[in-house]
Amino acid sequence: MIAFVSGPVAALAPDTAVVEVGGIGMAVQCTPGTLAALRVGQPARLATSLVVREDSLTLYGFADDDERQTFELLQTASGVGPRLAQAMLAVHTPDALRRAFAAGDEKALTAVPGIGKKGAQKLLLELKDRLGAPVGSAAVAAAVSAPAAGWRDQLHAALVGLGYASREAEEAVAAVAPQAEAVAAEGGTPQVGQLLRAALQTLNRAR
Repeated sequence: MIAFVSGPVAALAPDTAVVEVGGIGMAVQCTPGTLAALRVGQPARLATSLVVREDSLTLYGFADDDERQTFELLQTASGVGPRLAQAMLAVHTPDALRRAFAAGDEKALTAVPGIGKKGAQKLLLELKDRLGAPVGSAAVAAAVSAPAAGWRDQLHAALVGLGYASREAEEAVAAVAPQAEAVAAEGGTPQVGQLLRAALQTLNRAR
């Protein structure tokens, strides 16, 4: 198993980072929040999980080991593949997922693209005791920061990378713009991770 990759970021796409490792470019599938923290030419270290299929080898990357472990545990549920597990981590942090399963929060799961009401109920039954108890706010992953001027483009790319149409992504970005601008007005930096979760909630309500 490839536990992690470390090296300069050679390229970024809406759902992929290419990390140069020993002169080889390793393509790593990542959540939008993880990608938002990376910069081309800058060093990166990503925890990874290798998914082997008959016709492919896909490397999934994460900000830390907790995300990777959660990704792998999610796939122990029937019907949950790597793409859906990654989508769940794009919407919720590992500890937020632990809280959702501990509390039986069906609404939190249906906020994830691809999970309906029946699917959420099934997942709650299967995974409630597998993810473990929430570890508290001190261990919740810090939201990813982005330059104030670039959060719109990063958020739009993240939503498109999750499968939303460009127009849907634009509407979601506009919906959370006041939240981002309020943070910037107070001298803070808009957090792409937080904005992504808020944008996904507006898209879920619009359905």
